[in-house]
Amino acid sequence: MAQMSHANFARRAMAAMAVLTIALMGLLFGANQFSNGSYAPKLGLDLEGGTQIILEPRLTGGREVSPEQITQARDIIVQRVDAGGVAGAEVTTQGGRNIVVSMPGTPSKQDEDAIRRSSQLQFRPVLAIAAGSPQPAPSASPSGSASPSPSGSASPSASPSASPSAPVPSANPVSPSPTNNSAIPEALVAEPSPSPSTSPSASPSASPSASPSASPSPSPSGSASAPAGGDPFSLEQITPELTAAFTALDCSKDGALDALVDDETKPIATCDADGTAKYILGPVVVSGDKVSDAAAGYQVGANGQQTSVVEIQLSLNGEGTEQYADVSRKMVSLQQPQNQLAATLDSRVIVAPSFNEAIPNGKASITGGFAITEARDLAQTLKFGALPISFDLQTREQISPTLGGEQLRYGLYAGLVGLLLVVLYSLAQYRVLGLVTIASILVAGLLTYLAITILGWSHNYRLDMAGVTGLIVAIGFTADSFIVYFERIRDELREGRSLESAVATGWARAKRTILIADGVNFLAAIVLYVLASSSVRGFAFTLGLTTLLDILIVFLFTHPLVTLLARLKFFRDGHPMSGLDPDKLGAVKKTSYAGRGRFTTNPPRTTGANPPRTAGANPPRTAGAEGTAR
Repeated sequence: MAQMSHANFARRAMAAMAVLTIALMGLLFGANQFSNGSYAPKLGLDLEGGTQIILEPRLTGGREVSPEQITQARDIIVQRVDAGGVAGAEVTTQGGRNIVVSMPGTPSKQDEDAIRRSSQLQFRPVLAIAAGSPQPAPSASPSGSASPSPSGSASPSASPSASPSAPVPSANPVSPSPTNNSAIPEALVAEPSPSPSTSPSASPSASPSASPSASPSPSPSGSASAPAGGDPFSLEQITPELTAAFTALDCSKDGALDALVDDETKPIATCDADGTAKYILGPVVVSGDKVSDAAAGYQVGANGQQTSVVEIQLSLNGEGTEQYADVSRKMVSLQQPQNQLAATLDSRVIVAPSFNEAIPNGKASITGGFAITEARDLAQTLKFGALPISFDLQTREQISPTLGGEQLRYGLYAGLVGLLLVVLYSLAQYRVLGLVTIASILVAGLLTYLAITILGWSHNYRLDMAGVTGLIVAIGFTADSFIVYFERIRDELREGRSLESAVATGWARAKRTILIADGVNFLAAIVLYVLASSSVRGFAFTLGLTTLLDILIVFLFTHPLVTLLARLKFFRDGHPMSGLDPDKLGAVKKTSYAGRGRFTTNPPRTTGANPPRTAGANPPRTAGAEGTAR
């Protein structure tokens, strides 16, 4: 019964291995037919070549770049590049000023922008909103008003105002009267609320307006005479110069913000990310360095079900939590648009939601019609921090591989030579049993090829020369596991066990040794991957991958195959060419009591049958074994 159970388990394990292999092959086929996959693994920078971009610091306002800023920027770019997959990109500095990024293949413009943008997240209060480009003058309403009645709603909208206010004259610098179609994206809400609730509409008389010479407008505390000094929410910050810059700003033009000097302590006139709206924003009230974590995903509704709304979840540190809580408490009582807090990225507004309640826990959620890929890129950039300076693309050129096809061929030749030596050793040492080693290595090679190719399609994994080295080293690790297992079986045969019993007992002892050895290899791979970068990470990745595949092969292919082979007469009877012949292995001969003072020596090959006897002859006796003759 136990033997039948072992056989059934072996068949199920091999069936699972076959299903896994077919599934990976099907996934690779689907990636090629319905996506941009390839049947060949992607190659790294040293084997395929790629693109080299040189980033030059953007200096405004007479600032100078320091070596510390360049070093910090390089470290952040390295993190961003490495987070995009094990692609083997290289990031270096040039002349203590520029940063050189070499990436395999041809990166998209989106990838380049994600690497070089400063991504300085800042939270600023909104003082005024208008359409991003000049609008035709609205016709007079029956009451003589030059613009529609402002009935601002907190309900977010991704489109600009249908009837934006015209550029305001200096006599009344700001008319930040949002309309029902104002260009306010989705809200930044407190968790766990999935979305903000709609707040009451602002009445025309509550529309904030300010003039440099006018009396102070309401402050966040509600006092009409509060001074503007040190108050980032006051409309008295809107000077005639800022009003003129806001009026002249045309967000639909390229380079509209090129001359903008973003001073955290002063208000600015800026645009949103799409250029459909422009804003006057107060000084920074919460800086992006207070963000401790950022993640993107789909928002969960009140009933716990996942929705189709893409959000970026932000977690602020202790200081940021306190600042954000204070800001939300002050702004929740203000009217549109002063109850809106704009989140700016690289001086552009990405969201400008209004507060419906205070957010005391430092957990915020940004939604704004993002695509999931866009949200993940943005969250990744925010998570790794902002570059201390912005960069412009200086040059972009194709580079040839540093090693090329010839070195790759040499590496493959080395791998083939190593594989051939393992095959010859297995056949010489284990005879026909060595074919199990060869079959296991071939299956491991197939799974490794499928895994690397699929990862190249799904995670931009690229195989460089260091990765090839990891694959070659893995041949030895894989063969080592088989040797440990086979030698355990041989040890059990030397103890006089039958083959099926030796296979079961040997496996129980060998698997612990295999798991410990592979565990040490995997731990080393993790340490290398975490602490290293660039090509060393490629070696660590392939080492870890092949170690996991080695465990999979041994448990689901090698051991089940040996279990089934042990039931065959060729192996069970210990054929001299099977590699499991007890006589050649020096099996211990067992002596047993045969009765009536006689002892017999059993042959090492026990298959359940009685030992052969010569017709008419007494069983062989051991000298001195028989007692006193009668």
